[in-house]
Amino acid sequence: MQAFAEFRIPEHYTTDRRGTLRWIFSHAIRQWPLVLIALVGAFGNAALMATLPILTGDAFNLVLGGSPDMRRLGEIALLMAGLQVIRGIMQLGRNYGFEFVAQKVEREVRFELYSSLLGKSMTFHNLQPVGDTMARATNDVREVNYMFSPGVNVVVGSLNFLIMPLIFSARYHPALLLTPVVFTILYGLALWHYLKTLSPITDEVRASFGVLNTRLAEALDGIEIVKGSAQENAEVERFGKNVVRYRDASVRQGDLEARFLPLLLLGIAMAGGLLHALLLYRQELISVGDVVSYFGLLLMLGFPVFASLFAYSRIALGVAGGRRILELINRETDLDQNASGHSAVMRGEVVFKNVAFSYDEGDPVLEKINFTVKPGQTVAIVGQTGSGKTSLVRLINRTYDISAGQVLVDGLDVREWNLDDLRRQISIIEQDIFLFSQTIAQNIAFGKPDATQEEIEQAARNAQAHDFIETFAEGYQTVIGERGVTLSGGQRQRLALARAFLTNPHILVLDDSTSAIDSATEDKIQRAIYAAAQGRTTFIITHRLSQIRWADLIVVLRGGQIAAIGTHDELLQTSEAYRRIFSE
Repeated sequence: MQAFAEFRIPEHYTTDRRGTLRWIFSHAIRQWPLVLIALVGAFGNAALMATLPILTGDAFNLVLGGSPDMRRLGEIALLMAGLQVIRGIMQLGRNYGFEFVAQKVEREVRFELYSSLLGKSMTFHNLQPVGDTMARATNDVREVNYMFSPGVNVVVGSLNFLIMPLIFSARYHPALLLTPVVFTILYGLALWHYLKTLSPITDEVRASFGVLNTRLAEALDGIEIVKGSAQENAEVERFGKNVVRYRDASVRQGDLEARFLPLLLLGIAMAGGLLHALLLYRQELISVGDVVSYFGLLLMLGFPVFASLFAYSRIALGVAGGRRILELINRETDLDQNASGHSAVMRGEVVFKNVAFSYDEGDPVLEKINFTVKPGQTVAIVGQTGSGKTSLVRLINRTYDISAGQVLVDGLDVREWNLDDLRRQISIIEQDIFLFSQTIAQNIAFGKPDATQEEIEQAARNAQAHDFIETFAEGYQTVIGERGVTLSGGQRQRLALARAFLTNPHILVLDDSTSAIDSATEDKIQRAIYAAAQGRTTFIITHRLSQIRWADLIVVLRGGQIAAIGTHDELLQTSEAYRRIFSE
């Protein structure tokens, strides 16, 4: 796996990402013992299937020969039964092998995609629709599974059925090879044309499903806005258009499958092959039993034809799904995990040296940022909305990477740190708190899963959250809804504070994290934050005077640049921009 694009999972393997088929093959070949079992089973199943018409023809010749040898007929019957039992075992091996390959490949693809998504930069996630990502991570991955079973499973099995008439027809008369040879050539050409036409249609089926899922996810995520604006009907109409697009693509696929040319070729081959065999019988070149056996072999051609109508569609959809997954995995990202980078306990010194930052090479969000924060200092970042406050603090833990300059932590560029070690020692509490659909205890312990109940409760007390947690019937084991929708804004933010206190970070970032706290709780929260800031470097983005006043350093941002820097008293005397913010 590419280290720059994802978290490396040691027990997994490197895949070939130079093309969709190469990538899928590099997953499948890792399961080569199962693939071998499946291939042997497929060939054995087809070969033993071919013995049925051959032995049936021999039985016909015995019966039509006058006084049939009943012992020989009994031996043929027992042989047919025994061979079909073995054939059943071979078929089990084929199905077992391909099904296990499908499940294991799906598992590995999910791991690879998930680890890749976790390693992408926030710039990538800001631009990539969540609904489309979910469609790729669920349905497209599942299509790769179906590609192997039943897709490749049925195709490999059917191709072996296609080979058997070519192998055994000549044993009756060399001329009888004509029909299976001509059919195989025409079948291959028709199948090539079918797959070439099918490929863009299956791509559209998967893409339209991604668009459908994206709109659905956005509508549900913003359900409060939809309902608050009375836009339910408009959303239904938009969703309906996406449904129609997906339906039309699926109908086009069905229309192409309905006009599958090999079905016509099969009918012609059966009629022509039987006529040819009867002509040779009339010339006394073959027997009645030979005609029966030959026609039975031709019947084996029906399996490839009928199977390909279904199986190749599964393969085409699997390739289309694999293409979408690989495109997501290969998407460029500037985030470098630097797994071999610097790892140490932070002192907490942060230096910005001529830092500039922009999203996707657009207009600069930050320019010419220069200041130094000593270990243990508290820094207040203030400025108007859109001045770059949040972007500035997110450069410290490399949520975003700078466009120019340097951000140093303890004298080292943040890009020289091991990313895991860097982020483990930095805690960011945002205004928009994200909580998981888990228990309160699990949410608090998210950054420290092995925390004891006593540690969790102490962190909650420090964040002034313990009292309201105890009011719930199940206390710390209360399951909260996604994003904490069952809690008030102040309760969510206090849980986020508890989560930060539990991890005991060396650098703490509070991004306007007390904006939703009521006045009755504010004083307690301020004392908790003040206590948490002792002994660690703290960045506070806020407009609250009570938090700004006790900061060791105040940085005033305006238009992405530092307009003023100093203490509260200094800035009141020297900075008009600060006085304007302060007066507001």
